[in-house]
Amino acid sequence: MRADSSRSRALLTFALTGLVTMIVVVLLALWASRVAGTRDAIKEARDKTEIMAQAAVAADIPKELVAGDPAALKQMDELIRNRMLGPEVARVKIWAPDGTIIYSDEPRLIGENYPLGEDEQATLKSGEVEAEVSDLSKPENRYEQSVGKMLEVYLPIKAPSGEPLLFETYYDYSAVTSTARSTLASFAPIIIGGVVLYGLLILPIAWRLTGRIKRDQLAKERLLQAAISASDSERRKIAADLHDGVVQDLSGVALNLAGVADRLSANAQEGDGRAQDAVVVRNSAGHARSAVTALRSLLVEIYPANLAEAGLENAISGLLASLSARGVSTSLIVTAPQLIPEETNAVLFRVAQEALRNVVKHAQASEVAVEVTGLAASAVMTVTDNGVGIGAGVADHVPTGHFGLRSIRDLAKDVDGTLDISAGADGGTKLRIEVPNR
Repeated sequence: MRADSSRSRALLTFALTGLVTMIVVVLLALWASRVAGTRDAIKEARDKTEIMAQAAVAADIPKELVAGDPAALKQMDELIRNRMLGPEVARVKIWAPDGTIIYSDEPRLIGENYPLGEDEQATLKSGEVEAEVSDLSKPENRYEQSVGKMLEVYLPIKAPSGEPLLFETYYDYSAVTSTARSTLASFAPIIIGGVVLYGLLILPIAWRLTGRIKRDQLAKERLLQAAISASDSERRKIAADLHDGVVQDLSGVALNLAGVADRLSANAQEGDGRAQDAVVVRNSAGHARSAVTALRSLLVEIYPANLAEAGLENAISGLLASLSARGVSTSLIVTAPQLIPEETNAVLFRVAQEALRNVVKHAQASEVAVEVTGLAASAVMTVTDNGVGIGAGVADHVPTGHFGLRSIRDLAKDVDGTLDISAGADGGTKLRIEVPNR
């Protein structure tokens, strides 16, 4: 069930990320299409202006137009209105090189002088066609302000006398945007359809990949469980061999030595040395009993009572007993153990085991507290001591020699748990691990 939940979250994350990416791609593609459409519309206006200026206007310019002859102006006005003015072209101007407007379909502009800008002068010299958004704030454009945004296109033409003139047309910019929208409308279905098709094709692939990840995760969990089971089996065998072999033999040796010591004491005569031998033998018997006690504590660490039968609290109590035997003050609190499944109990016990070993080996602590809390979705355990402490960040970078901490870190990683090792409130070290219930 947890794997299914992870798979659903992964698919949801992928789908949302893909959706955002597709929206961004579509918006960028539509913007690029609109820009391209605007660029094409401006190019079309330039080409149209060049054709009309050279083919329909330049060849029929009246000879007296430059001189301002009224008849020539009337003839030019009829030519412009019949051949150029329309829904797209809103204004036409013809300039002399000195900036005098020698013709405009707006008669109030004829004869006025406005110095040509650098771009217009450059066009007269280069012979190229230029286009730009008209600056309606200029005095020469005051009669176009009511029209709105306009595109002006200008190019050089020659008067009948050979004098260079600047021919300028003003397009309603809505014609440009209309062309851009037409281009956008042509490409939008292709762009949107392509992105949607990509999304439809990639989702099955994502579904298969998440299925493979799910299977790999389940296989990993099975391997982890098998490793834990194999480890438990080996620990059980070692514990059984020690209990049935060395522990029993040492117990027998301790009993025999105690009996020998008693007999030596009973038969000892003053000055014959048997009293001293009895002391030595009795001390040896005590050492043997101490060794048996230490081995039995070790047996609890190697293979505690069955967790399913004894419970996590009793199993950890057995671990703490070995610390109590060393003079360390211990405490244990277990809250809501019924919420902790057997697999999580095994992990917590293994962590407690390694943590307490590290306390004995490195901490030099006189007090150790273990607290376990069962939650609905996870279990949390803290192991706190008042020892010498340990550096921050050891959960990620274990110092050399701390193999127990390294095994705890790896175990937490294997079960998707979180491990934190920090300084305790009163010094020492606090280890906290949270394991999700499986």
